[in-house]
Amino acid sequence: MDLDNTERFVNSWASAWNTHDVEAVLAHFDEDVTFSSPVAARVLGGDGVVHGKDALRAYWTRALALVPDLRFEVLGSYAGVDCLVIHYRNQVGGLVNEVLVFDGPLVVRGYGTYLGGDRPSPAGID
Repeated sequence: MDLDNTERFVNSWASAWNTHDVEAVLAHFDEDVTFSSPVAARVLGGDGVVHGKDALRAYWTRALALVPDLRFEVLGSYAGVDCLVIHYRNQVGGLVNEVLVFDGPLVVRGYGTYLGGDRPSPAGID
């Protein structure tokens, strides 16, 4: 992933999240994506692993309903050969790294990681 594409991706990703446009966020993801997060475990129960774009849509739609004030402030981004880490602060002041692995232009695996991720509500979901 080159630096120009990184900046464009991060700006598009953050804008989509901050306007709560799930479809715009999902445009960056492959149909067979796997995404894991402790927030997914909290919202959906189970192991926090979401398989497939339709399931990811359902999870994010449900999570946004629980966090109507969701807002991300990007603090930095870090590009690898086929991956990207987006470091941001969420609406409750939590520090988060989103780790995204690409196959071509689309994300095929994603990981939401939270500083103090064992806290009861790292994303502000009660």
